[in-house]
Amino acid sequence: MNDIKKKLQDEIATLDYELKVELPKEILKARAHGDLSENAEYHAAKERQGFVNARLNQLKKRLAEMSMIDYSKIPHDRVGLGSTVIVLDTKRDEEITYNLVTTEEADAANGKISTTSPIGRALLGKEVGDEVRVQSPGGVKDLEILKLTTIHDAVE
Repeated sequence: MNDIKKKLQDEIATLDYELKVELPKEILKARAHGDLSENAEYHAAKERQGFVNARLNQLKKRLAEMSMIDYSKIPHDRVGLGSTVIVLDTKRDEEITYNLVTTEEADAANGKISTTSPIGRALLGKEVGDEVRVQSPGGVKDLEILKLTTIHDAVE
């Protein structure tokens, strides 16, 4: 989690510098070229300024949300953020390991799924022995939870 917060803080710092230092210089330089109505540099800088401002607000909101995660409310015996879950795909008779992570950490190819993904949402709050049916892009999956390690087990 701290890695994600650091990554968000670094991107915020970079974009903040661009918004407050670099873009004002570009806009001033473009204004010096005269007529703003046909000034592509000016319009590009203003457009970038709008994008950077929107992205900054999005990142700050996400950082605030992550700061409010109450780890004490993540269950000890059920699937939650930070859990590693081994499931049996009953249709394929195949064991699959999923790590439930934040959206920023998601990497489905490596088994890291977001708690907001269809499979992640279906697994949240479940315990060993539970079966879930998930509608995923590849079709319906029937999964049985075989083993669970929560974020608390990993820390202890």
